[in-house]
Amino acid sequence: MAIPAPVRARRRVVIVGAGFGGLSAAKELARHDVDIVLIDKQNHHLFQPLLYQVATAGLSPADIAQPIRSIVRKQARTQVLLDSVDAVDRAAQRVSLASGASIDYDALIIATGARHSYFGASWADRAPGIKTIDDAVSVRRTILLALERAETNRQEHLAERAEYLTFVVVGGGPTGVEMAGAIAELARSAAETEFPHITRHCVRVILVQSEQRLLPSFPASLSESAKKALEGLGVQVRLGSRVTVIDDEGVIIGNQRIAASTVIWAAGVRASPAAEWLNAAADRAGRVIVGSDLAVPGTDNIFVIGDTAAVIDAGGNAVPGIAPAAKQQGRHAARTIVARLLARRDPGRFRYQSFGNLATIGRKCAVVDLGWLRLSGMTAWLLWSAAHIYFLIGFRNRLIVCANWLWNYLTFDRGARLITGIDRTM
Repeated sequence: MAIPAPVRARRRVVIVGAGFGGLSAAKELARHDVDIVLIDKQNHHLFQPLLYQVATAGLSPADIAQPIRSIVRKQARTQVLLDSVDAVDRAAQRVSLASGASIDYDALIIATGARHSYFGASWADRAPGIKTIDDAVSVRRTILLALERAETNRQEHLAERAEYLTFVVVGGGPTGVEMAGAIAELARSAAETEFPHITRHCVRVILVQSEQRLLPSFPASLSESAKKALEGLGVQVRLGSRVTVIDDEGVIIGNQRIAASTVIWAAGVRASPAAEWLNAAADRAGRVIVGSDLAVPGTDNIFVIGDTAAVIDAGGNAVPGIAPAAKQQGRHAARTIVARLLARRDPGRFRYQSFGNLATIGRKCAVVDLGWLRLSGMTAWLLWSAAHIYFLIGFRNRLIVCANWLWNYLTFDRGARLITGIDRTM
């Protein structure tokens, strides 16, 4: 069924968000005779799964990001706008932008991702998460400054020194596990090579998880493997524990006060306000509840994908908020739009193909669940590395990240240990 539209030389598809889902949709649509408007509030696509490595000085920001215009430069009918959405007028088929401009559409794809959720608490300033490059650089500055200040205060202020060397990560999903392991390795290698008055025994990394095991989306055996690997790096894993207070002095876990200068949030996310723009039903995390074709119920030309959408696949299972799922959703939404705009064969309901779950713990250990195969240790780490190299956009980024990982593995050196923006923190 074709979608009625204003008279225009070509039908126009507006995509909001240039993450994995949005770019996948744009690539698929570029193969057909439609105009594409790609809107994002950043000028770059970001590989979020490796942001924690920027935050722990393993990679530089440019290693995991690429300008959007560069990515779509060969797509002649794709226009890129640096802007953000204020509202969507479903009746007029128009998107209103923060700049004051508005864009008419024949079909709309919203792929605006998710942000941090603190479950109603006002902890954002004290316990940052990492969703953007600015977030990651800020966390990196906090971690590296803590090591520098601990070295400076090695004798005079022992209590303050202990606070600098205590790092608390809240949340035991893949991001929390990867962050805790990376901080432990960074602190250990820095202590052994560059900070003569800091030893690995001085550094305290605490991972707090409210559930009874880490990585709840993984099989229990791999959760236990991850826990043992973290403990082998010196991380204190606290299961079945909740953080009740985060303030300038540190955290309270249960009834215990822990002084810590660095607290990192990896415990929850909330979708962008797309449900409010669309006046659509949403789940508890703010994700738009979409139909089996990824369209907003009651419409046939508005699609929500990725972390912004609550998607149930053909088997009745919730689709995870990961890059492969977002890419598949982007392609499906694009093909459905082409079918409806250009009277082609409709692809029907979305069917998610799982390629497994992966998480890394340090420089040579990971856990991998492929369904038919479960791995941990070095072999899993090699598979994790290959998968992440594959999903990076651009040959340059793949080559640089691969070279950096090889160098870091052989030398234990993290070359991105730059403290920037220091004037704002001193």
